[in-house]
Amino acid sequence: MQTQTLERMESEVRTYSRSFPVVFTKALNARLTDEDGREYIDFLAGAGTLNYGHNNPHIKQAMVDYLATDGIIHGLDFWTAAKRDYLETLEQVILKPRGLDYKVHLPGPTGTNAVEAAIRLARVAKGRHNIVTFTNGFHGVTMGALATTGNRKFREATGGIPTQGASFLPFDGYLGEATDTLDYFEKLLGDKSGGLDVPAAVIVETVQGEGGINVSGLEWLKRLEGICHANDILLIIDDIQAGCGRTGKFFSFEHADVVPDIVTNSKSLSGLGLPFAHVLMRPELDKWKPGQYNGTFRGFNLAFVTAATAMRKYWSDDTFERDIQRKARIVEERFQKIAAWISEQGIAASERGRGLMRGIDVGSGDVADKITAKCFENGLVIETSGQDGEVVKCLCPLTIPDEDLLEGLDILERSTHAALS
Repeated sequence: MQTQTLERMESEVRTYSRSFPVVFTKALNARLTDEDGREYIDFLAGAGTLNYGHNNPHIKQAMVDYLATDGIIHGLDFWTAAKRDYLETLEQVILKPRGLDYKVHLPGPTGTNAVEAAIRLARVAKGRHNIVTFTNGFHGVTMGALATTGNRKFREATGGIPTQGASFLPFDGYLGEATDTLDYFEKLLGDKSGGLDVPAAVIVETVQGEGGINVSGLEWLKRLEGICHANDILLIIDDIQAGCGRTGKFFSFEHADVVPDIVTNSKSLSGLGLPFAHVLMRPELDKWKPGQYNGTFRGFNLAFVTAATAMRKYWSDDTFERDIQRKARIVEERFQKIAAWISEQGIAASERGRGLMRGIDVGSGDVADKITAKCFENGLVIETSGQDGEVVKCLCPLTIPDEDLLEGLDILERSTHAALS
């Protein structure tokens, strides 16, 4: 396997190739193949970008058919037939059945573009600068999004330029199960000497992916929505990793019966791994002036085509949703079993997550790395998350066949035993 050119020319900033040092050549659904012909089961799925699997045949065919017609690929924010179809499909398949009424902003191709646009829109709409965010949250690494991202590793990489415009509060469970952290938020909002500038918005992940699969309670989310409404604060749900079905419903906030003012989606939104993002906003919040937030790649028509195809194929009824939830129960039970075995070895471990966004907290990045390294040796690609990489994290494709899911879980269990015995 030839890696010399890659190692010589690619920046030291690379990460995944350090954990998985092979050259991959092709992939289908939940399986990756390297250039030596070895197959791996994929429990990473592009860090949540490939919810519908690698090279999903239905979505890929729609892209191929569109390319064959010489359809518009790059169009700035021109009106195109592909954009119209995307917006109509989003409205009819996703929004209306859920009783949601949103306008759509196409800010650029990535999740951090969507977050930047969302927090800037909130400031424009409310005329206030502060954004409340939460411990262990991850919202991107451009400067505005980075100000709302908790992990010190990313915040220290600015060359000393301070991040500004955000206030951190404790996420649900951060101070222990017995403490409702929203008591603190309400106390600060009601105290003119509390030091909290009244925020334009609150931004939150319902399940913190990079933060360690920290799951917000449904009652906590509902209470957060109520606090925002009572104080004229916008609620932004960052559904970039937890959305598009990852938690068992298209939007992760559906579990809590919450209706955000603004929603950000990216990652699996395109359905095929193409860079694509949107911001959904209540219509009355659309305070933008023409061209006030723009970008060269805010109209990726190939992604319009693949995203619309994915929505029609998988979300026209509840069949796919129910299958995700069925597979989630399988992963939850196996993760609980593995966590219990790890605890029996004298290493405190626990399982957590929602839907097919699940993790095993082993308390140590070194322990988690031993497990995932052994997994890779045995043919499973799986990563870690959390402040010290202490959570072994499953983000397998939602379309993964049962046989691949069970084989992947078997590899994880065997590898855990081998790594820790």
